[in-house]
Amino acid sequence: MKIIADRAKCAGHARCAAVSEELFELDESGYIAFDAKTVPPGMEALARRGIRACPERALALEGDETSGGHDMS
Repeated sequence: MKIIADRAKCAGHARCAAVSEELFELDESGYIAFDAKTVPPGMEALARRGIRACPERALALEGDETSGGHDMS
């Protein structure tokens, strides 16, 4: 399972990082600092919560069978 970030949509609200700073690293300006990231085992629920917290919908989950996500790899 991967978190996919559309950095062009990120507005720097940092709501994702408020859920998990480990999963949703931000740059020095407060914007998402990655394009794609593998979710470590056991952190799937935090990944889903952080993605839902984004008001800009700049984050998506790839390969999440529990929420009907599609594996695009």
